[in-house]
Amino acid sequence: MLIRRAFTGLLSIKPIQSISIKELCEQAGINRGTFYTHYQDIYDLLADVENEMKQDFQKALEPLLYTEENSSLLGICTGIFRCLKENYDMCVVMLGDYSDKQFVSALLDIGRQRCMEVYSGFFPKASKKEIEYYYAFVSAGCIGLLRRWLADGMEQTPEELASTAEKIMMSGIAYLETAE
Repeated sequence: MLIRRAFTGLLSIKPIQSISIKELCEQAGINRGTFYTHYQDIYDLLADVENEMKQDFQKALEPLLYTEENSSLLGICTGIFRCLKENYDMCVVMLGDYSDKQFVSALLDIGRQRCMEVYSGFFPKASKKEIEYYYAFVSAGCIGLLRRWLADGMEQTPEELASTAEKIMMSGIAYLETAE
């Protein structure tokens, strides 16, 4: 836990390429031997942290994505934002300026299939390709919305942000006409 906390702290202020094992160990208050007992190098630690977050994210999403009562856009978005709020420290790092773009892509892939099924239900006349484009557009927008939420210190509740996301997804720019 000390290693992870020190690592996320450093990763929030500099890219991984600039983090040395020596610096990480000093920050964590451990010796290098302790680090190497658990990890081969800094990238091994990053992979471990990313895998842990992906597993947490997938575990949180499973009941939302694969049960009928939770498969509304609002239900899925609320669950996603709750999970991300619970992992705030990791989200700041993994979605921040020095984030791994492949990690973000892997997170988006977790719910891709189910979300596309939900979208197909909302838009039955849309082709598979149109749904894929819509998912790409919406998921990029959700990442932007999430980054804004993180930058604002998560002032809105996950439920409020999910409601905003759902309105934007369903009505696009017309959302601004109904904004209070």
